[in-house]
Amino acid sequence: MTARLRRALVLALPWAWMGLFFLVPFVIVLSIAFAEPAEGLPPYAALLRWSGEATAILQLNLANFQLLLEDPYYLDAYLRSLRVAAVSATLCLLVGYPMALAISRAPQRQRNLLLMLVILPFWTSFLLRVTAWIGILQDQGWLNGLLLGLGLIAEPIPLLYTEAAMYLGITYCYLPFMVLPLYATLSKLDPALLEAAEDLGAPPWRAFLSVTLPLSLPGIVAGFLLVFIPVVGEFVIPELLGGPGAQLIGRVLWTEFFQNRDWPLASALAIVLLLALVVPIAVFQARAAREGRR
Repeated sequence: MTARLRRALVLALPWAWMGLFFLVPFVIVLSIAFAEPAEGLPPYAALLRWSGEATAILQLNLANFQLLLEDPYYLDAYLRSLRVAAVSATLCLLVGYPMALAISRAPQRQRNLLLMLVILPFWTSFLLRVTAWIGILQDQGWLNGLLLGLGLIAEPIPLLYTEAAMYLGITYCYLPFMVLPLYATLSKLDPALLEAAEDLGAPPWRAFLSVTLPLSLPGIVAGFLLVFIPVVGEFVIPELLGGPGAQLIGRVLWTEFFQNRDWPLASALAIVLLLALVVPIAVFQARAAREGRR
């Protein structure tokens, strides 16, 4: 067996997996996006329509994509989703970086325990964790009760169904996705580099900015993408904590699919969202690969 054949066999399984669970669903959703809405099940007309006995006519409907460009409601939902995802990923980075740095510099026997505490929330239901914040943030919840008991406020503060509550829930739920790749990068840094910086007279903050931060950029990029991409299409947290004003694209998708039953328009929304995420990442990776070969 040649090396080329062995390599093809090794790559066959992941490529088959990607084709079955990514390419095939993508083609199905893309075909629905070009269809016309119709009554019945499924609620869209077939792209291939038979004319006569053996003639098939392919009819593509571009009205769904045209509507996305003309209606500011959908553009605002896209932009709002990107903004929320960027702010949430930044908050996760600001909170998660010190945590990952502390874990990476902890004694070896304590690291496994600290990492277990980071991933411990994953042992409970995602929906249950989000719902728990309702009991904490509502007007008669624990947080307002604590502030009232301490005399810091005279009446309950409206915390639930605000942007702050939404960002709090997203940061809490997605924080491990930032901490783990950062820890994987920071734990591999050579301590001798920091010692050399200190020997050359660099204060701790300068050594961090000159040595630790630049070398941890791969972990920062990986963690940022792991948080940013799923948050763009997040539905549960904005629905439960953000209130009616949090019209993100995930919520708009749900409305079009299940309330309006406009599957073609919802599919067009999903395709545009996918391209808006995949194309910039692919361009970034290609650019980084070209720079790496120089």
